[in-house]
Amino acid sequence: MELARAAAVLMGSGITGVRPMGGGDLSEIMTVWLDDGRPVVVKNGPAPRIEADMLWALRAAGAPAPEVLAVDDTVLVLEWIDGTDPMRSAWTDLGRVLRTLHAADPTALAPSGHYGWARDFAFGNLTIGNGFRDDWALFWAEQRLLVHVPHVAPAIARRLESLARTIPDRLPARPTPALLHGDLWSGNVLAKDGRISALVDPACCIGHAEADFAMLTLFARPTSDFWEAYGPREPGSAERVTLYRLWPALVHLRLFGSAYHDMVTALLAEVKA
Repeated sequence: MELARAAAVLMGSGITGVRPMGGGDLSEIMTVWLDDGRPVVVKNGPAPRIEADMLWALRAAGAPAPEVLAVDDTVLVLEWIDGTDPMRSAWTDLGRVLRTLHAADPTALAPSGHYGWARDFAFGNLTIGNGFRDDWALFWAEQRLLVHVPHVAPAIARRLESLARTIPDRLPARPTPALLHGDLWSGNVLAKDGRISALVDPACCIGHAEADFAMLTLFARPTSDFWEAYGPREPGSAERVTLYRLWPALVHLRLFGSAYHDMVTALLAEVKA
């Protein structure tokens, strides 16, 4: 109730009901009913203000995302959105939404020709280092792969170090900059009546559009309708997406433990690292 009360104070309202919500593996999340009868979504987390900035960026890019109603250093209050249908009911619309997001001009969010994000973020207690680089391949090697080396088993660390040396030959240095959602798994996509209601829980950065396919395809298999709605991909995309999957796999290994060891080693083998 402490989180709900803090949200009510931010909203200048009382509370008529509270219900915990699923999916909050790394933060507390709940539906709170205010005095006027409105339901709102309330969550905490390591960086509510940064998450709010990311949601604003998604909305400005034309992607559906919840409106930020209030935020401070510990609490984020969001518009409640109906999105109870399974994502598989809206693959076509997700392709359209993701194409819109990736096609938006991100120059207001990063220096021209640079990749990354202005501030570091986090999944729970795992820091996502950002900052800006003018070379996407080096950003990915240093900020998404090598950062894990001190925190994984020595055998995996050695393979990551070897792989990182080859990244400039595997990934483009200067792809067209795109705003990435950054954590696009099915739990962060709300759907209703065949449409995407909202993209939630972003971990945004400016980067190569294909990186958003990594998390999407790590645990799900988009249908042909999704790919057709998204549109043409660059040659070699499948190989690069496999490489991009290593980052969310490593994040899961560090957050949730040895259950993800085999996933990481399988991906390392697939990219011949």
